[in-house]
Amino acid sequence: MSNGYEENRLDFLKKLGLTLGVSLIPSVRLSAVIIDDKETIRLAPAMIEFMDRYEQWMDEYIEVIRKFKRNADDMANNANMIRLCDVAKEWQPALVNYMKDTDFARYYMIATERMTKEI
Repeated sequence: MSNGYEENRLDFLKKLGLTLGVSLIPSVRLSAVIIDDKETIRLAPAMIEFMDRYEQWMDEYIEVIRKFKRNADDMANNANMIRLCDVAKEWQPALVNYMKDTDFARYYMIATERMTKEI
């Protein structure tokens, strides 16, 4: 049984996860139709490198979310979540810049879909 505090904290974390990927791109308009296959999208080498690092980060973050769902009071896991959020903040300027590219934005949205489902 969860109390109101835990529900509010989980809502906050859900919003945090979503804002990491979505609110960083307020000036970008994304098409309602997103290609389902990342392989068909051509990206510049720097964008590919960024997404490789981001997807590795995302794997770590998804595991942190899973652990949080099992035990929200795990201090080591919560510290890891904060560390991962700090890393994402460091990437914000590059992400905002890359999101100006329509192909990158579509690739990013496809890649982050699995994290959004987990959250």
